[in-house]
Amino acid sequence: MAHPLHIKYIIIWCTITVLALSGCKPQKKDVYDFDQIKASGQLTVITLNSSTSYFIYKDEPMGYDYDLCRDFCDHYGLSLNIKIAKNQTQLLEMLENGEGDLVAYGIPVQNSLKDSIIYCGLGQISHQVLVQSANKGDTLLRDVPDLIGKEVYVRHKTKYHTRLENLNAELGGGILIKDVEGDSITTEDLIAMVADGEIRYTVSDENIAKLNKTYFRNIDVSIPISFEQLSSWVVRKNTPKLANALDEWFSKNGNTPVYKSITKKYFELSKADLDDDISSSLTNPSIPKGHLSPFDDLFKKHAQNSDLDWRLLAAIAYHESNFKTNLSSWAGATGLMGLMPRTAVAMGIRSEDRTNPDLSIKAATKLLSKLEKSYASIHDPHERIKFVLAAYNAGGGHVSDAQALARKYGADPHVWENNVRKYINLKSKPEYYNDPVCKNGYFRSTETLNYVDKVLARWHKYQEQK
Repeated sequence: MAHPLHIKYIIIWCTITVLALSGCKPQKKDVYDFDQIKASGQLTVITLNSSTSYFIYKDEPMGYDYDLCRDFCDHYGLSLNIKIAKNQTQLLEMLENGEGDLVAYGIPVQNSLKDSIIYCGLGQISHQVLVQSANKGDTLLRDVPDLIGKEVYVRHKTKYHTRLENLNAELGGGILIKDVEGDSITTEDLIAMVADGEIRYTVSDENIAKLNKTYFRNIDVSIPISFEQLSSWVVRKNTPKLANALDEWFSKNGNTPVYKSITKKYFELSKADLDDDISSSLTNPSIPKGHLSPFDDLFKKHAQNSDLDWRLLAAIAYHESNFKTNLSSWAGATGLMGLMPRTAVAMGIRSEDRTNPDLSIKAATKLLSKLEKSYASIHDPHERIKFVLAAYNAGGGHVSDAQALARKYGADPHVWENNVRKYINLKSKPEYYNDPVCKNGYFRSTETLNYVDKVLARWHKYQEQK
């Protein structure tokens, strides 16, 4: 029989051996690279709410970075899971914390970051550019020295302000830099002010400027005012296979029709209101004498099965399509009533039937009736229709966000003017769309606010006529 002391020594020796073989050696971390992502069936992408990267419009997710991610995921049979960061700093923090696999947003290429991340996927070379008014009669600046003596408006303490100060020093002075104070003014607000003629010049990143030119034909964005800046999507350093897959996919798909169509969708196709789009009037269908539209009989037919005025349906169709049955918007809204694919299916018709005027009006009438019921708590019908039209144009999620903001800040969530309208307008600003009460993020409000006003005005005009 072993002596108790010997047994004690044996136990100690075994413990030391186990520690030496396991605990005292660094443990290999579990690998989670592209093989594991494919096995899970899901790619989690971190990005920002913005007009270029990711946003929700007509209740459908969109954005240049989002569409490219979706196409990559479709190629590999992956579902796409989107997580939103509040700012660029949080993008990298979330990636480092393992909250996502990929940052789909342009991170400036810096040597100091290359030890912790891999730049891969979508790489872009861009500049800061001058945004200038290009209305009839305006004399366009042609080169950077032409800025001497000109007032250029930029937000205070931004990279645009810094670049203008440096450029001014390079030119020996003379640029009249106008600081715009206040966080509530965005770069896109300043671009809109150029388009509206309130100011002549501002500065923007090239991709933001190009996107805004699709809304405003009367601006010029052709003059670079900074050195080239390379930016790229990024992944963690320990996911080289994912980085390689993204690089290979972009290398093979950079010239495909799908890739080109995504670029064209956001940076080339006009997003101007049909009323302002000269080309929209070239092939307008003829309207029979005594009629409001070529489709009066169909509007009356479907209005009979609802509480809607057929003249309201006609006014909506006018602003959605100018009564063209095969028109498609940059976002994919198609047909007489401007229906999105998923909306059409949800309202009982096939996506391809959106160009059929009878079925398009039928689906739109069903959607409008559904929206009317969802805003039943707004008892005044004249007030309610403003909410219905806003939701029809933008999607109900953004209207709900604006109502939530109105409640939070003491406004009336059941009143449009100076209340919910105000907060829809503020949803283009980070301090509002990042508010916890908002569930649908960034929203460019100008189109929807104009849409409500113009449809109501045309409806009233039609009521006077018929």
